[in-house]
Amino acid sequence: MKALILVGGFGTRLRPLTLSVPKPLVDFANKPMILHQIEALKEIGVTEVVLAINYQPEVMINFLKEYEVKLGIKIICSQETEPLGTAGPLALARDKLDDGSGEPFFVLNSDVISEYPLAEMILFHKAHASEASIMVTQVEEPSKYGVVVMEEETGKVEKFVEKPKTFVGNKINAGIYLLNPSVLGRIQLRPTSIEKEVFPAIAAEGKLHAMVLQGFWMDIGQPRDYITGLRLYLGSLRKQAPAVLAAGPHVLGNVLVHETATVGEGCLIGPDVAIGPGCVVEPGVRLARCTLMRGARVKKHACVSRSIVGWHSTVGCWARVENMTILGEDVHVGDEIYTNGGVVLPHKEIKSSILHPEIVM
Repeated sequence: MKALILVGGFGTRLRPLTLSVPKPLVDFANKPMILHQIEALKEIGVTEVVLAINYQPEVMINFLKEYEVKLGIKIICSQETEPLGTAGPLALARDKLDDGSGEPFFVLNSDVISEYPLAEMILFHKAHASEASIMVTQVEEPSKYGVVVMEEETGKVEKFVEKPKTFVGNKINAGIYLLNPSVLGRIQLRPTSIEKEVFPAIAAEGKLHAMVLQGFWMDIGQPRDYITGLRLYLGSLRKQAPAVLAAGPHVLGNVLVHETATVGEGCLIGPDVAIGPGCVVEPGVRLARCTLMRGARVKKHACVSRSIVGWHSTVGCWARVENMTILGEDVHVGDEIYTNGGVVLPHKEIKSSILHPEIVM
Protein backbone atom coordinates (compact mmCIF):
# COMPACT_ATOMS: atom_id res chain seq x y z
CA MET A 1 0.00 0.00 0.00
CA LYS A 2 1.19 3.54 -0.79
CA ALA A 3 0.73 7.00 0.67
CA LEU A 4 1.47 10.58 -0.34
CA ILE A 5 2.21 13.30 2.20
CA LEU A 6 1.60 16.88 1.08
CA VAL A 7 4.70 18.56 2.43
CA GLY A 8 4.06 21.93 0.79
CA GLY A 9 6.12 25.08 0.82
CA PHE A 10 8.04 27.41 3.07
CA GLY A 11 6.24 26.99 6.40
CA THR A 12 6.03 30.76 6.92
CA ARG A 13 3.46 30.44 9.73
CA LEU A 14 5.92 28.44 11.82
CA ARG A 15 8.89 30.76 11.50
CA PRO A 16 11.52 31.11 12.94
CA LEU A 17 11.69 27.31 13.34
CA THR A 18 11.30 26.77 9.59
CA LEU A 19 14.28 29.01 8.89
CA SER A 20 16.42 26.09 10.14
CA VAL A 21 14.59 23.05 8.75
CA PRO A 22 11.59 22.41 6.45
CA LYS A 23 8.31 22.45 8.41
CA PRO A 24 7.77 18.65 8.43
CA LEU A 25 11.15 18.23 10.16
CA VAL A 26 10.29 20.62 13.00
CA ASP A 27 10.20 18.61 16.23
CA PHE A 28 6.82 17.86 17.76
CA ALA A 29 6.74 15.84 20.99
CA ASN A 30 10.44 15.03 20.55
CA LYS A 31 10.41 13.81 16.96
CA PRO A 32 9.89 15.43 13.57
CA MET A 33 6.22 16.13 12.74
CA ILE A 34 6.32 13.98 9.62
CA LEU A 35 7.69 10.99 11.50
CA HIS A 36 4.46 10.72 13.51
CA GLN A 37 2.65 10.24 10.20
CA ILE A 38 5.17 7.88 8.62
CA GLU A 39 5.14 5.63 11.70
CA ALA A 40 1.32 5.52 11.65
CA LEU A 41 1.35 4.62 7.94
CA LYS A 42 3.97 1.91 8.47
CA GLU A 43 1.88 0.43 11.28
CA ILE A 44 -1.06 -0.31 8.98
CA GLY A 45 0.99 -1.81 6.17
CA VAL A 46 2.03 1.10 3.93
CA THR A 47 5.30 0.13 2.22
CA GLU A 48 6.02 3.29 0.20
CA VAL A 49 5.62 6.96 1.10
CA VAL A 50 5.82 9.74 -1.51
CA LEU A 51 6.69 13.21 -0.22
CA ALA A 52 5.15 15.92 -2.43
CA ILE A 53 7.56 18.78 -1.90
CA ASN A 54 8.70 22.04 -3.49
CA TYR A 55 11.14 23.34 -0.86
CA GLN A 56 14.50 21.86 0.20
CA PRO A 57 13.83 18.31 -1.05
CA GLU A 58 17.47 17.26 -0.53
CA VAL A 59 17.28 18.20 3.17
CA MET A 60 14.10 16.18 3.60
CA ILE A 61 15.26 13.07 1.83
CA ASN A 62 18.73 13.06 3.43
CA PHE A 63 17.15 13.31 6.85
CA LEU A 64 14.60 10.58 6.22
CA LYS A 65 17.03 8.06 4.71
CA GLU A 66 17.93 6.80 8.20
CA TYR A 67 14.23 6.23 8.93
CA GLU A 68 13.83 4.25 5.72
CA VAL A 69 16.19 1.70 7.25
CA LYS A 70 14.85 1.94 10.81
CA LEU A 71 11.21 1.57 9.79
CA GLY A 72 11.68 -0.63 6.74
CA ILE A 73 9.62 1.68 4.52
CA LYS A 74 10.48 3.26 1.17
CA ILE A 75 10.47 7.08 1.17
CA ILE A 76 10.75 8.98 -2.11
CA CYS A 77 10.31 12.61 -3.20
CA SER A 78 8.09 14.05 -5.90
CA GLN A 79 9.41 17.56 -6.45
CA GLU A 80 7.30 20.40 -7.81
CA THR A 81 9.01 23.07 -9.89
CA GLU A 82 6.07 25.40 -9.19
CA PRO A 83 3.44 25.32 -6.44
CA LEU A 84 0.67 22.93 -7.54
CA GLY A 85 -1.86 23.38 -4.74
CA THR A 86 -3.24 20.35 -2.91
CA ALA A 87 -4.33 18.29 -5.94
CA GLY A 88 -1.66 19.04 -8.56
CA PRO A 89 1.00 17.09 -6.60
CA LEU A 90 -1.12 13.93 -7.00
CA ALA A 91 -1.08 14.33 -10.77
CA LEU A 92 2.67 14.90 -10.67
CA ALA A 93 3.16 11.69 -8.66
CA ARG A 94 0.61 9.66 -10.67
CA ASP A 95 3.16 7.07 -11.83
CA LYS A 96 4.43 6.61 -8.27
CA LEU A 97 0.95 6.14 -6.77
CA ASP A 98 -0.84 4.00 -9.36
CA ASP A 99 0.88 0.63 -9.74
CA GLY A 100 -2.01 -0.96 -11.64
CA SER A 101 -3.27 -2.96 -8.64
CA GLY A 102 -6.32 -0.74 -8.12
CA GLU A 103 -5.46 -0.51 -4.43
CA PRO A 104 -6.37 2.79 -2.74
CA PHE A 105 -3.68 5.08 -1.36
CA PHE A 106 -3.56 7.52 1.54
CA VAL A 107 -3.02 11.28 1.23
CA LEU A 108 -2.10 13.28 4.34
CA ASN A 109 -1.43 16.95 5.04
CA SER A 110 1.98 17.09 6.72
CA ASP A 111 1.06 19.42 9.60
CA VAL A 112 -1.94 17.44 10.88
CA ILE A 113 -1.50 15.57 14.16
CA SER A 114 -4.08 13.07 15.43
CA GLU A 115 -4.43 9.47 16.58
CA TYR A 116 -4.47 8.41 12.89
CA PRO A 117 -7.17 5.70 12.86
CA LEU A 118 -5.96 4.58 9.43
CA ALA A 119 -6.86 0.88 9.75
CA GLU A 120 -10.45 1.88 10.56
CA MET A 121 -10.45 4.19 7.56
CA ILE A 122 -9.53 1.32 5.22
CA LEU A 123 -12.48 -0.69 6.52
CA PHE A 124 -14.77 2.35 6.19
CA HIS A 125 -13.61 2.99 2.61
CA LYS A 126 -14.22 -0.61 1.53
CA ALA A 127 -17.59 -0.86 3.31
CA HIS A 128 -18.92 2.20 1.46
CA ALA A 129 -17.39 1.32 -1.91
CA SER A 130 -16.29 4.95 -2.15
CA GLU A 131 -14.10 6.37 -4.86
CA ALA A 132 -12.71 8.66 -2.16
CA SER A 133 -13.01 8.79 1.62
CA ILE A 134 -12.07 11.78 3.73
CA MET A 135 -11.67 12.08 7.46
CA VAL A 136 -13.61 14.86 9.16
CA THR A 137 -13.40 16.26 12.65
CA GLN A 138 -16.00 18.07 14.73
CA VAL A 139 -15.30 21.70 15.69
CA GLU A 140 -17.00 24.19 17.99
CA GLU A 141 -16.88 27.15 15.59
CA PRO A 142 -17.59 25.82 12.08
CA SER A 143 -18.02 29.36 10.67
CA LYS A 144 -14.20 29.68 10.68
CA TYR A 145 -13.73 26.72 8.34
CA GLY A 146 -14.94 24.98 5.21
CA VAL A 147 -17.75 22.70 6.44
CA VAL A 148 -18.40 19.21 5.08
CA VAL A 149 -22.18 18.68 4.79
CA MET A 150 -22.87 14.94 5.01
CA GLU A 151 -25.51 12.34 5.75
CA GLU A 152 -24.91 11.46 9.39
CA GLU A 153 -25.92 7.80 9.07
CA THR A 154 -24.15 6.84 5.86
CA GLY A 155 -21.32 9.36 5.78
CA LYS A 156 -22.12 10.29 2.18
CA VAL A 157 -20.85 13.80 1.47
CA GLU A 158 -23.46 16.12 -0.03
CA LYS A 159 -21.51 19.35 -0.45
CA PHE A 160 -18.88 21.69 0.97
CA VAL A 161 -19.72 25.14 2.36
CA GLU A 162 -16.87 27.62 2.90
CA LYS A 163 -17.11 29.60 6.18
CA PRO A 164 -20.92 29.37 6.46
CA LYS A 165 -22.79 32.36 7.90
CA THR A 166 -25.60 30.11 9.14
CA PHE A 167 -25.22 26.66 10.68
CA VAL A 168 -25.03 23.85 8.11
CA GLY A 169 -22.93 21.38 10.11
CA ASN A 170 -19.94 21.16 12.43
CA LYS A 171 -17.63 18.73 10.59
CA ILE A 172 -14.53 19.98 8.78
CA ASN A 173 -11.95 18.35 6.54
CA ALA A 174 -9.23 16.77 8.73
CA GLY A 175 -6.64 16.52 5.94
CA ILE A 176 -6.49 12.69 5.81
CA TYR A 177 -7.81 10.95 2.67
CA LEU A 178 -8.04 7.47 1.18
CA LEU A 179 -8.41 7.58 -2.61
CA ASN A 180 -8.90 5.05 -5.37
CA PRO A 181 -6.42 5.41 -8.26
CA SER A 182 -9.33 6.52 -10.49
CA VAL A 183 -9.25 9.87 -8.65
CA LEU A 184 -5.92 10.57 -10.35
CA GLY A 185 -7.74 10.62 -13.70
CA ARG A 186 -9.78 13.58 -12.46
CA ILE A 187 -6.73 15.77 -11.78
CA GLN A 188 -4.76 17.75 -14.35
CA LEU A 189 -1.10 18.65 -13.88
CA ARG A 190 -1.69 22.27 -12.92
CA PRO A 191 -2.26 24.22 -9.69
CA THR A 192 -5.45 22.64 -8.36
CA SER A 193 -7.28 22.47 -5.04
CA ILE A 194 -8.37 18.99 -4.00
CA GLU A 195 -10.79 20.51 -1.46
CA LYS A 196 -12.45 23.05 -3.78
CA GLU A 197 -12.30 21.34 -7.17
CA VAL A 198 -11.77 17.57 -6.95
CA PHE A 199 -13.80 16.54 -3.90
CA PRO A 200 -16.94 18.57 -4.79
CA ALA A 201 -16.98 16.86 -8.22
CA ILE A 202 -16.74 13.40 -6.65
CA ALA A 203 -19.40 14.32 -4.07
CA ALA A 204 -21.74 15.46 -6.85
CA GLU A 205 -21.59 11.90 -8.22
CA GLY A 206 -22.31 10.39 -4.79
CA LYS A 207 -18.89 8.73 -4.59
CA LEU A 208 -17.38 10.63 -1.65
CA HIS A 209 -17.82 9.50 1.95
CA ALA A 210 -16.63 11.06 5.21
CA MET A 211 -15.53 9.21 8.31
CA VAL A 212 -15.78 11.10 11.60
CA LEU A 213 -12.45 11.14 13.40
CA GLN A 214 -12.59 9.95 16.98
CA GLY A 215 -10.06 11.38 19.39
CA PHE A 216 -8.01 14.54 19.03
CA TRP A 217 -7.03 16.47 15.90
CA MET A 218 -5.00 19.63 15.32
CA ASP A 219 -3.33 21.44 12.45
CA ILE A 220 -0.03 22.38 14.13
CA GLY A 221 1.24 24.63 11.35
CA GLN A 222 1.37 27.76 13.52
CA PRO A 223 2.76 28.28 17.04
CA ARG A 224 -0.48 28.74 18.99
CA ASP A 225 -1.98 25.60 17.45
CA TYR A 226 1.32 23.77 17.92
CA ILE A 227 1.11 24.37 21.69
CA THR A 228 -2.56 23.30 21.72
CA GLY A 229 -1.69 20.23 19.65
CA LEU A 230 0.99 19.26 22.17
CA ARG A 231 -1.58 19.37 24.97
CA LEU A 232 -3.95 17.16 22.99
CA TYR A 233 -1.20 14.75 21.94
CA LEU A 234 0.10 14.31 25.49
CA GLY A 235 -3.47 13.83 26.72
CA SER A 236 -3.85 11.05 24.15
CA LEU A 237 -0.57 9.46 25.32
CA ARG A 238 -1.93 9.49 28.86
CA LYS A 239 -4.77 7.22 27.66
CA GLN A 240 -2.88 5.11 25.11
CA ALA A 241 0.65 4.72 26.55
CA PRO A 242 0.94 6.34 29.99
CA ALA A 243 4.28 4.59 30.72
CA VAL A 244 6.11 6.87 28.26
CA LEU A 245 5.19 9.99 30.25
CA ALA A 246 7.34 11.31 33.08
CA ALA A 247 6.34 10.78 36.70
CA GLY A 248 7.52 12.02 40.08
CA PRO A 249 7.05 14.79 42.63
CA HIS A 250 8.45 17.39 40.20
CA VAL A 251 5.94 16.51 37.46
CA LEU A 252 2.53 18.16 37.12
CA GLY A 253 0.14 16.73 34.50
CA ASN A 254 1.35 15.28 31.20
CA VAL A 255 5.08 15.66 30.53
CA LEU A 256 7.33 13.96 27.97
CA VAL A 257 11.06 13.88 28.78
CA HIS A 258 13.58 12.36 26.36
CA GLU A 259 15.79 9.72 27.96
CA THR A 260 18.93 11.76 27.17
CA ALA A 261 17.64 14.96 28.82
CA THR A 262 18.53 15.93 32.40
CA VAL A 263 16.28 17.68 34.91
CA GLY A 264 17.77 19.25 38.05
CA GLU A 265 16.58 19.28 41.65
CA GLY A 266 13.68 21.42 42.79
CA CYS A 267 12.07 21.86 39.36
CA LEU A 268 8.33 21.88 38.67
CA ILE A 269 7.59 20.60 35.17
CA GLY A 270 4.15 20.59 33.54
CA PRO A 271 1.49 20.43 32.53
CA ASP A 272 1.86 19.82 28.78
CA VAL A 273 5.64 19.97 28.37
CA ALA A 274 7.98 18.17 25.96
CA ILE A 275 11.71 18.15 26.79
CA GLY A 276 13.80 16.99 23.83
CA PRO A 277 17.00 14.98 23.37
CA GLY A 278 20.07 16.31 25.14
CA CYS A 279 18.22 19.13 26.87
CA VAL A 280 19.47 20.39 30.23
CA VAL A 281 17.01 21.78 32.76
CA GLU A 282 18.94 23.20 35.71
CA PRO A 283 17.71 23.21 39.35
CA GLY A 284 14.69 25.29 40.36
CA VAL A 285 13.25 25.71 36.86
CA ARG A 286 9.52 26.07 36.16
CA LEU A 287 8.20 24.79 32.80
CA ALA A 288 4.55 24.75 31.66
CA ARG A 289 2.81 24.29 28.28
CA CYS A 290 6.04 24.49 26.33
CA THR A 291 8.52 22.60 24.18
CA LEU A 292 12.29 22.48 24.58
CA MET A 293 13.85 21.22 21.37
CA ARG A 294 17.01 19.15 21.04
CA GLY A 295 20.02 20.53 22.91
CA ALA A 296 18.21 23.42 24.62
CA ARG A 297 19.27 24.56 28.10
CA VAL A 298 17.18 26.33 30.73
CA LYS A 299 19.33 27.72 33.53
CA LYS A 300 18.62 27.90 37.25
CA HIS A 301 15.31 29.32 38.46
CA ALA A 302 14.14 30.35 34.97
CA CYS A 303 10.49 30.03 33.93
CA VAL A 304 9.23 29.04 30.48
CA SER A 305 5.49 28.91 29.72
CA ARG A 306 3.35 28.77 26.56
CA SER A 307 6.47 29.05 24.41
CA ILE A 308 8.80 27.09 22.13
CA VAL A 309 12.55 27.00 22.77
CA GLY A 310 14.37 26.08 19.57
CA TRP A 311 17.32 23.74 19.06
CA HIS A 312 20.46 24.50 21.10
CA SER A 313 18.98 27.68 22.56
CA THR A 314 19.56 28.88 26.12
CA VAL A 315 17.30 30.58 28.65
CA GLY A 316 19.36 32.41 31.32
CA CYS A 317 19.13 32.21 35.11
CA TRP A 318 15.96 33.76 36.58
CA ALA A 319 14.74 34.62 33.08
CA ARG A 320 11.03 34.43 32.15
CA VAL A 321 10.01 33.33 28.67
CA GLU A 322 6.23 33.33 28.20
CA ASN A 323 3.12 34.34 26.21
CA MET A 324 3.92 32.50 22.94
CA THR A 325 7.59 33.43 22.69
CA ILE A 326 9.18 31.41 19.86
CA LEU A 327 12.96 31.15 20.04
CA GLY A 328 14.62 29.99 16.83
CA GLU A 329 17.71 27.81 16.68
CA ASP A 330 20.74 28.88 18.78
CA VAL A 331 19.07 31.84 20.52
CA HIS A 332 20.45 32.94 23.89
CA VAL A 333 18.25 34.77 26.38
CA GLY A 334 20.32 36.53 29.05
CA ASP A 335 20.02 36.17 32.81
CA GLU A 336 16.97 37.86 34.40
CA ILE A 337 15.52 38.78 30.98
CA TYR A 338 11.74 38.82 30.44
CA THR A 339 10.20 38.00 27.05
CA ASN A 340 6.49 38.66 26.70
CA GLY A 341 5.76 36.93 23.41
CA GLY A 342 7.32 37.45 20.01
CA VAL A 343 9.53 35.67 17.53
CA VAL A 344 13.32 35.57 17.79
CA LEU A 345 15.22 34.58 14.63
CA PRO A 346 18.08 32.06 14.82
CA HIS A 347 21.53 32.87 16.24
CA LYS A 348 20.46 35.92 18.27
CA GLU A 349 21.36 37.03 21.78
CA ILE A 350 18.65 38.75 23.85
CA LYS A 351 20.26 41.20 26.27
CA SER A 352 17.23 43.35 27.13
CA SER A 353 13.65 42.41 27.98
CA ILE A 354 10.93 42.15 25.32
CA LEU A 355 7.90 43.76 26.94
CA HIS A 356 5.53 43.47 23.96
CA PRO A 357 5.39 40.76 21.28
CA GLU A 358 7.73 41.61 18.41
CA ILE A 359 9.99 40.05 15.81
CA VAL A 360 13.66 40.14 16.81
CA MET A 361 15.86 40.02 13.73
